[in-house]
Amino acid sequence: MEPKDSPRTLEDMVSLLKELTEISLEATAQSTTSNDAILSQIISFFNEDDWSFTKLQGESTLRLTLQGKTDEWTCYAKAKEDQQQFVFYSICPIAALEDKRPAIAEFITRVNYGMTIGNFELDFNDGEIRYKTSIDVEGDRLTPALVQSLVYANVTMMDAYLPGIQAVIHEGVSPIEAIRSIEQVDQTPI
Repeated sequence: MEPKDSPRTLEDMVSLLKELTEISLEATAQSTTSNDAILSQIISFFNEDDWSFTKLQGESTLRLTLQGKTDEWTCYAKAKEDQQQFVFYSICPIAALEDKRPAIAEFITRVNYGMTIGNFELDFNDGEIRYKTSIDVEGDRLTPALVQSLVYANVTMMDAYLPGIQAVIHEGVSPIEAIRSIEQVDQTPI
C-alpha cells in the first residue's frame, strides 16, 4: 500500500501562484540550465511550491493529490526525457459508466472547443476522464515558470468543470445544461 499524498486546496494554490509570479526572471534563469533534466525541473517546481508528491518507482512520473472545491483527485506529472516533453494529468475522481459515456463525450467535446491550454480526454474503454496539459521543449529548456503555467491551468480547469462532469454522470443533466451552470457560477470561459 502506497502512502496517500496530502491534498492541496485551490485557495492555497492561488496564494502560492501569486508568490511565484513575483520571482524575478533572473532568479528563474539562474536556477535552470539547458542541461537540466526535465524530471529534475518538475521535482524542483513541486518542492519549491510545497506540494507533497510520490515518485513512481522505475518511472519518470510523480503522483500528487489535490483537493478542489467539490472533490479530491489524483494528478500525474510525467517527464518524457527522450521526447523532451512534460505532460501533466488531472484524473477525474469518477469514471463514466458505459451508458453515460456518450453524454460525457459530448460534454468534453463542447468544453474542449476553444480551449487554448490543455484538453479533457475520455477513455471509452473504461470511462476514465482526465485533463491534460503538455509542452515540448526540444531545442529549449523546461523552466519552473513553464511547469507552473501548465500545472495551474490544468488543475484550475479540472476544478471548474468537475461539477459539470458529476452532474452529467450522477444527475443525468444534459451536457449543455451542465456547461451553462458552470458558466453562470464560475464565469469560466469555454
